[in-house]
Amino acid sequence: MSSGTDSGPNPGSQDPYTTLGLEQGATFDDVQKARDKKLVEAGDDPLAKAKIEASYDALLMVSLKERQLGKLSTAAASASKQEERQVNSQNNSQGGIISRLKSISSSSKDKTLEPLIPSFSLAEGQGLTIRLSLGILSIVLLLVSPEASIDLILSLSTIGVFISQVRRGRKPLSSLGWSVVLLSSGLIIGGLLINGIESQSQFPGTFTEDQLQAIPALLLLWGGSLIL
Repeated sequence: MSSGTDSGPNPGSQDPYTTLGLEQGATFDDVQKARDKKLVEAGDDPLAKAKIEASYDALLMVSLKERQLGKLSTAAASASKQEERQVNSQNNSQGGIISRLKSISSSSKDKTLEPLIPSFSLAEGQGLTIRLSLGILSIVLLLVSPEASIDLILSLSTIGVFISQVRRGRKPLSSLGWSVVLLSSGLIIGGLLINGIESQSQFPGTFTEDQLQAIPALLLLWGGSLIL
């Protein structure tokens, strides 16, 4: 560890190298060992200990200044970094722990909310074409198929929405949950629709009750396959 011409001891003060019993060019380990040795020798003398610590700090500042100016060797720079880490770790240990706890808490919160908040994005390219075609086909089949096939069509559509979400990166459990939500919501809307029509005595003869109840569910499932 070498000293620059502008970083030597102040006039009237004792040379820190002399205080620690070292020669200029001493390594970081030598400086640290010398300080520990001198502190033991000083015993309970507070003035002597203060001089030793001041000399050690002065040599450390010289080392840091030379490092900033690019004058240190690789070994000396490494030693200087080691000392900086020792000092900073004591000053920042509490803040570091708090930061890590906040990071863990934030990550846990994100993971908790992830299954509850879907990401909506319209399918693109061939995926969009396939979903549109299957949706139209499902509606046509629902309208022309016998009532016994309605449950099968809804079941296949629900499975299709589930597979669509999984292929787009959503977790299986979340995909299953949203598929069931879409199906249930559609059936509820369909039931309300039927009750409203029956109350007005305007039930269309071209569609059965089961078909009318299934249409909103099928439309919601189709929409879910396009944007979930």
